[in-house]
Amino acid sequence: MFLKFALDEATTATTSPWSTVFTIGSLVLVVVFFYFFLIRPQKKQEKEANNMRNSLTVGDEVTTIGGIIGKIVSIKEETCVIETAHERTKIRILKSAISRVDVKAEDAQD
Repeated sequence: MFLKFALDEATTATTSPWSTVFTIGSLVLVVVFFYFFLIRPQKKQEKEANNMRNSLTVGDEVTTIGGIIGKIVSIKEETCVIETAHERTKIRILKSAISRVDVKAEDAQD
């Protein structure tokens, strides 16, 4: 009953041009909000992570996304080999699995 009443009101009511402008303006504001507060910061983080992974050098101490801490022994295109500190175990991992660089090689030598 209520649905029928609402549909009748919607079809018989005249819409003003200002309500259309307000609706379109609201949609534009929502899109702008999503871009500046969600999409743009995420792209910036991805760009910084890619720059960090591309600037890896042998001797850097890194932490993986799984929490493994080690020193980079060798680097190839998509992978690198890290050596853990205590037992000197060598692990081959993807570059994308590195979450952060703890100590750069040139800082460790100084």
